[in-house]
This record gives sequence, C-alpha cells and structure tokens, in this order.
Amino acid sequence: MTNSRKKIKLSTKMIVASVLGIVFGLIFGPAMGNIKFLGDIFLRLMQMSVVFLVMGAISEAIGSLDMKDIGKLGGKTIGLFVVSTLFASFVGVILSIIIRPGVGVTGVEAAAYEGTLPEGNPLDLLVNFFPKNIVESMSSGAILQVIVFSIFLGLALSMMKNEKHGEAILGLIKSFNVVIMQIIKIIMNYAPVGIFALVASITGTSGINMLAALGKFLIALTVGCLAVLALMILITSAYGKLNPYRLFKKLNNTIVVAVTTTSSAVSLPVQMEDAEQRIGVSRRVSRLVNPLGMNLNSHGLAITVAVACVTVAQFFNIEMTLSNYILFGVMSTLATFANLAVPGGALVTMAIGFQMAGLPLEGVAIMAGVDWFAGIIRTLLNVVDDVLISVIVAISEKELDMDVFNSDEPVMIAEVE
Repeated sequence: MTNSRKKIKLSTKMIVASVLGIVFGLIFGPAMGNIKFLGDIFLRLMQMSVVFLVMGAISEAIGSLDMKDIGKLGGKTIGLFVVSTLFASFVGVILSIIIRPGVGVTGVEAAAYEGTLPEGNPLDLLVNFFPKNIVESMSSGAILQVIVFSIFLGLALSMMKNEKHGEAILGLIKSFNVVIMQIIKIIMNYAPVGIFALVASITGTSGINMLAALGKFLIALTVGCLAVLALMILITSAYGKLNPYRLFKKLNNTIVVAVTTTSSAVSLPVQMEDAEQRIGVSRRVSRLVNPLGMNLNSHGLAITVAVACVTVAQFFNIEMTLSNYILFGVMSTLATFANLAVPGGALVTMAIGFQMAGLPLEGVAIMAGVDWFAGIIRTLLNVVDDVLISVIVAISEKELDMDVFNSDEPVMIAEVE
C-alpha cells in the first residue's frame, strides 16, 4: 500500500533549517548566540565517531584488497590527489593576481588567533605524520596519524586475509563499520536542529559586516572553487561518459551537509553514502578514496591558502616575483597535507602555509574574521572533489555500477566477497 504522506528528505530539512537560521540571526541578532550550544552538540556528536569511521573504512578497504591491487589502486589515488590539489592551488594564485584581494582592504580588525603552530622545518612536519602511540593519536584527533596506522593495519590484514586470524579480524572490522555508520545515521536525524543553531548564531553575532570586510578575498575564493568544481565535474563526466547534470544532482546530500556544517569530517559519511548508493562507486574504492581524501585531497583548502598567501602579501605590501607565486602554490599544496578536518582547522593549515612561505603570521588574524564564510565554499569543493576522484578511480578500475548511477533512488550495493 502506498503511503499517502510523502516523507520530507533530510537534505530538504537541512536547507530549510539553514534559511531559517539566517532569517532568525538577522532578526534577533546577538541573542541567537545563546543557542549555539545546540549546534556545538551536533558537531561533537558527529566528530566523536570520525576517528573510528576513518580507521575502520581504510582498514577494511585495504584489508579487503589483494596485495597486487594495493599498489595500483593506492598509487593511482595518491597521484590524482597530488596533481589535482596542485592544480587547485595555482588556480587560487592566478585568480588572486587578477582580482588583487589584498589591495585596498581597510577597516578590518585583526581577529584573535589561538591556534598552535608546529615547530620545525617541513621534514619535521613529515615525521609528525607518523604516530608513536596510536591511542594518543586517536585521543588527540590526529587524523593523519590515524590514517597511517590504518594503512599498516589494512596491509597486515591483506597479507593475512586467507589465514584464520586475519579473516576473523577483518570480519569484525566490517561489522564494526556497519555499527558506526548506524550511529551516524541516528545522529543525522538531529542535523536540522544543529544546523539551524549554528547558522543562526554565526549570522546573529557576526552580521553582514563581517562578510563585507574581506569581500574581494571571498570573491576570489568563490570564483576559484566554483571553477575547479565545474572543471572536475566535466572531466569526470567526460572520462566516464556520464551525464554531468545527473552526476551533480547525485551529490545533493553531500553538498548540503558540506555547506551547512563547513566540516569535511562531518560530511564524510554522507559523501561515502552518495558515492556508493547514488553514484555507484564500489565499496572497496569509496572506502579507500573518500577517507584518504578527507585529509590528503583538500582542493578548497588549497585554494583558500593560496588566495590567503597572495592576499596577505598584498596587504602587507610585500614585493612578489614569479618564483614567489610558484612558492605560494607549492606551499599551499603541502600545507593541506596537515589539514585538520574540523571547523576552524583551516586557520592552523593557513598558518602552516604562511610559515613555510615566509609570510607574516599576523595575516592569519586578518583571515580569521571571515574564515567561517570562506569555509562554506571551501568545504563544498573539498568533499565534492573527494567523491569525484573516487568516481574517476572507480571508472578506471571498472567498478562504477551504471545501474546505480542511472537509478533515481539510492541503491544499496551488495558487498563483493
């Protein structure tokens, strides 16, 4: 029997919550800051499972592969991450040269910056990618270190896949991943309330003036992110002979969650669901590429750091040469590999980029005032491009289910044994 009452989609509820948040924020002003705790609870609930989600997804993805496939799939994925992120960084540099966002900026009060900068040279940063105590890494939310451990755990499971102990542990991890995803689905029912509180509080306390303060910076960032997003959709569609409009439409839930939460970590389970159940990416590809992409494939963050580097250099009247611009592009790419996939983590990444590029760290305080607004478009590109690269990898591996892609409803892909 057909249900006469049509169920409202979660994405629709989140859009309505966002619009209402803006309206209430503008009407009631700073008073809406009092409900921010509701949004903070939502983000905490989502973030509490991220470490387990990343560890389980990567361990399962690698552990389920044959050893001969790991080098091919992993190398292909990392290669796409590096090339595409480098391209995004230079798009940001070029647009900043054209738009000149740091020229003529006045009336911007330096916001307080309380982030912690890593000490040492780039080699020290590289060493810090590797955990010395995985429990400590998990408790501190050092996702990159968790990823490194998960890769080794997955490799060990792959080597022992045909042995009794390896098979048992891999099966346990698969079951654990199902439970974690169910926890996240439960939490997502609270999403409209949390999103309303977050949007209303930031709009009410910051107002429109904050958005206008660094308008040219936001314009350069937005143009860059949208240009790269459009190009990535076209490249993916052309490579897989897919309908670009249908592909974009399939990303609806991912886009809404990314824009409303400004968090790649919170968006991860939704983008994995879109990749697997709406687009047709195989589980083994999706659960390797998407969690890795959360930290190693941040196109939006790369553009943000690149635009910020040029903006700060222009703001402080620092003379720049072609080699300086090239340095900004490369350093912006490297800085994203230390990305913190939570709201506000971009300021730390920005500071790392400034430090490596030799720019005044005072620039971080200037950018902090508009970082929340920048995070909207930045996170959108970060998470959507992760999904698109998972699609590209799936196409290259002949693991894109066209029946799922052409379906108008989500389809649960059966696990391939």
